[in-house]
Amino acid sequence: MSGTWINLIFDITICLSLLIGAFFLISGSIGILRFPDVYTRLHAATKSSTLGVAGIMIGAFLFHYVEHDIVSGKLLLGILFVLLTAPVSGHMISRAAYRAGVPLWEKSIKDEYAEVLKKEQKRQAPHS
Repeated sequence: MSGTWINLIFDITICLSLLIGAFFLISGSIGILRFPDVYTRLHAATKSSTLGVAGIMIGAFLFHYVEHDIVSGKLLLGILFVLLTAPVSGHMISRAAYRAGVPLWEKSIKDEYAEVLKKEQKRQAPHS
């Protein structure tokens, strides 16, 4: 009797994980279409893909564990890889866009990176 309850709990957990992952991917897609500039679009794409893909991969990991008694090291490494690399790549792309002169949205309130960039440029300027 308790085995069926445990299976039911695992099935619900797997379904919730897949649904949460799908929700984040869909909301990120909507964000890419609706947000006004490259930085907010990149934010939507990076955050949603990280959480969406991780949720789906966690669901797949739990499915393989429950149904086939397999602990998939490849899925665990894939989850870890996505969680580590997607935010870093999003940051690097947005930093490159800023340095290339892509303008912020005109209704942006604060530009914190401008001060950091000025300090960096002063530090790298040749001393005369």
